[in-house]
Amino acid sequence: MSRSNFEQLSRAQLAALLPELLLCGHLIDRSGMAHTIAALGRTGMTAVAIEEWQLASPVYTRRMQRAFGFTGDDVVTIFKGLQLDIGAPPQFMDFRFRVDDREHGEFWLDHCGALLDVEPMGDDFVVAMCHDIEDPTFDATALATNPHARVRPIHRPPRRPADRKPMCAWTVTIDAAHVPPPVPPNADQIAGSAAASLALADIDSGDEGRSDYAGPLLSDLRFADFSKSALVRMADEVCLQHHLLTLGFLIALRSRLEPTAAIELCRKQFTGIAGLTAERLRKALNLGDDPAALATVLRLHPAWNPLSYTGVRVSEVEDGVQLTIPRDSGAESDGAWPALIGADHLAPIAAMARAVNPRFAARTVDSTDRALTIEMTRADRTFRESTEVALTRFSTGAVFAFTDRGIPLPLTVV
Repeated sequence: MSRSNFEQLSRAQLAALLPELLLCGHLIDRSGMAHTIAALGRTGMTAVAIEEWQLASPVYTRRMQRAFGFTGDDVVTIFKGLQLDIGAPPQFMDFRFRVDDREHGEFWLDHCGALLDVEPMGDDFVVAMCHDIEDPTFDATALATNPHARVRPIHRPPRRPADRKPMCAWTVTIDAAHVPPPVPPNADQIAGSAAASLALADIDSGDEGRSDYAGPLLSDLRFADFSKSALVRMADEVCLQHHLLTLGFLIALRSRLEPTAAIELCRKQFTGIAGLTAERLRKALNLGDDPAALATVLRLHPAWNPLSYTGVRVSEVEDGVQLTIPRDSGAESDGAWPALIGADHLAPIAAMARAVNPRFAARTVDSTDRALTIEMTRADRTFRESTEVALTRFSTGAVFAFTDRGIPLPLTVV
């Protein structure tokens, strides 16, 4: 039995897939926050966004540091973590770095897809994202590496002039005199989740290519330089980031909405990102629109990975694909995405299927206390894209294309 669904891919395929997984993790908020604004207003949305990132990012940042051998407490460690964070997908959020010494550095964004998404909505939304949300969440990410780290703006939007480049710039300072902020409420819920403590297969140091991110900070991560074993682990870790962020989102919603309303809003978030992610995975791997392509997309979809967390199984059947969700997994106990699927709640799965072929229909074929089985087959008609996917497509990330930037440069102390 495979330990990871990503083992079926070649090293080259995995290298192409990793930036896609990071970008789709970033776009989770493009799916969820539109519905959050409708339910709670701009101020409520801002509070939810702050809480979800504060809860999730320290947990997955430390996981990635341990997995790829760059644990430490300096500025370089903070910057390496950002390069493997769904909050900073490569090129779409084009972080550039400068290291002055182990306790001082700067980063700036030559391109910020999130800002380009929000600027048309007006300065109030720009301030909410670039001031209200970024201040505590950048600090939360840095504090995962060093409790005395501070991230402070040099300049940031609203942009004056309107085409200012870089779009923002920040200092990172580690100062022993800096008093860390209190641990956010509900942090123990994420820290105690099955996702936070999930053990994944060790990276095989004998594989061809990089097995870790020890050594100097690089201007960019070129995923093709990593070994297949490292890329498999990286893909599973990035999928866990998706789940941890969504768990933070759900915790934040539950403290502000009735339980049923919180679940329904999270289902809408899931549906929007489920469809858009399936579409990008299919295109990245140059797949067709038949059941075999759908089965591949489902096996690789972040909602169903890591395999050891979800236990979700995908199989091809006559004229279609079956997906089986066990009810005894870590994802189920956490209340993560698989737990949001029910016999009468199949919209996220339908969105995934229709991103491969708009004629696919999903239906429940078996539902017990042990597992839920859904079958997807082609119907006689074409289905319209769901409202949730259409809203997520508002982001420029929906059509963003990655480019090859060549050999990355090591960044040394200036």
